[in-house]
Amino acid sequence: MSPKKRLNILFADDGSQHAQAAVELLKDLPLPPNSRIAVIHAFNSGQVPLIPDFERSLARTKEQLTERHFHVETELKLGPAAETILEKAQAKPPDLIILGAKGLRATAGILLGGVAQQVVEYACCPVLVVRAPYRGLRRVLLVTDGSEHGQRAARYLGKFPFPGEVDLRILHVLPPLTRPIMMEPYYGGWQTVYARLTEEEEQAIEERESKAGQALLKRTSSLLQRHGLTPTSVLLRGDAATEILNYADQHHPDLIVAGSRGLSQFKGWWMGSVSRKLVHYSKCSVLIVKGPRKE
Repeated sequence: MSPKKRLNILFADDGSQHAQAAVELLKDLPLPPNSRIAVIHAFNSGQVPLIPDFERSLARTKEQLTERHFHVETELKLGPAAETILEKAQAKPPDLIILGAKGLRATAGILLGGVAQQVVEYACCPVLVVRAPYRGLRRVLLVTDGSEHGQRAARYLGKFPFPGEVDLRILHVLPPLTRPIMMEPYYGGWQTVYARLTEEEEQAIEERESKAGQALLKRTSSLLQRHGLTPTSVLLRGDAATEILNYADQHHPDLIVAGSRGLSQFKGWWMGSVSRKLVHYSKCSVLIVKGPRKE
C-alpha cells in the first residue's frame, strides 16, 4: 500500500554491496509523487585521493534512482560517516534513513558494520538497515511486544510503500514460565532463585498469558487490516530475541520490523536490547521504528 504523503528519505551510500542492495530496494518502492531522496557519502581525510571515485559512485546511484522518477539530491561530505549521517538527519529530520548493513571495509565475518550500528542506535527517526542480496520485500515479519513502541512500529508499517502483495506475519513472544524471583547472596557472589510452580499454577499462567498474547495479536492485526494488509499471527514462548531469530531462520523473511524506545538521557537505554539483537544478528534487512525524542 502506497502512502499518500510524500516521503523524505536519507540514504547513506558508501558504494558497498549492501548499499547497492539498498538502491535496488529503493527502486522497488512505489513512493508518492514529490518524494525526495537525499543521498550522502561521507569520507575521511585519508580518502581525499578517492574523491573522483566517490563522485562517480554517487552519479551512478543518482542515475539509477532518477530512472524511477524520484527527486534525488547527492552530497559528498568530509567527516566521520556515522556522525555526518546523524547530523544531517538531525538538521532536517527525514521520514526514514536507509543504509547498508556493512561498509566497503567491513570484516567478512561481522553481520553489522560500525556505521550502521551507530546510526540505528542514535537516530531520531526510523532506520532501515539493508542486507545484500536484495530479493524483494515479499515476506515481512513484524515483532510486537504490546508496548507503545510496538504499536508505533505497526502504524508505521501500515503506511510503508510496499512494492506489491506481502506475506506479513505478526510475532509476539510470551516470557518463559520459569522465571527468577530473587537473588540470594552466597559466599563469593549471588545465586539466582527460581520460582517453583505446580502443574496447576503453570497451566493457569499459560492460559492467562496466551489469552493476553492472542488479544494483542488481534489488536495489531486489526490495525494493519485498516491499511489493507492481511497479516498472519504467530504466538511463541521463550527468550524474545532467541525465538524471533530462530523463527526468522526457519521462515526466511525479507524484512523484520520492530519498535524501539525513543532517545532518553541515558545513552545506554536509547534502544531496547531485543531490537539491538535483531539488528546485529538477523540475516535479513531490519527496520527499526524509533520513537520521538525524549529529553
